Amino acid sequence: MNQAKIAMAGLALGGTLGMAGTVVSSPTARAALWAIDGVGLIVATALLAVKHSREGNDIVASGFLVFAIGEAIILSGTAAPIEASVPSFGAGVALWSVALLLTCAPRNFAIGIRVAGLIGSALFATTSARIFLGEQVLPISSPLPFFAYPFLVFTLAGWIWTLGKQRSPVHE
Repeated sequence: MNQAKIAMAGLALGGTLGMAGTVVSSPTARAALWAIDGVGLIVATALLAVKHSREGNDIVASGFLVFAIGEAIILSGTAAPIEASVPSFGAGVALWSVALLLTCAPRNFAIGIRVAGLIGSALFATTSARIFLGEQVLPISSPLPFFAYPFLVFTLAGWIWTLGKQRSPVHE
């Protein structure tokens, strides 16, 4: 399996299982879904960091690296009760916010992907700020972060689409 396929699979797992974990009621099922989601996203964004670094897109590459670090921090709290995961979640979404800014501010992706990522960045920054200011914002709280996740998932889907487009031969 090549790097693009692995990255695409990791992003797809991350988007799908991450959203699923947000809506299930069982803490055990949520932890399992989020664990697989987290590992998939870490692998995918690490591979994307290497890819973009090799292409000379250092800002975008650093965004994917920061995303992987943020996801690893979030993953570290996944097995804990959801209330106990708030500090690692707050730190992780702060890094997600910066990562989305770094990957979506440059013009490496289509405008729709970039706009979704930048909106997600702002929403995750707000979520993180609320946590750092002392609020008990759970990963499943609504309106935030619950309504930030679709912007993240749309961005992940856009990254998958971009990878798929780059792999396809160009027919003129």
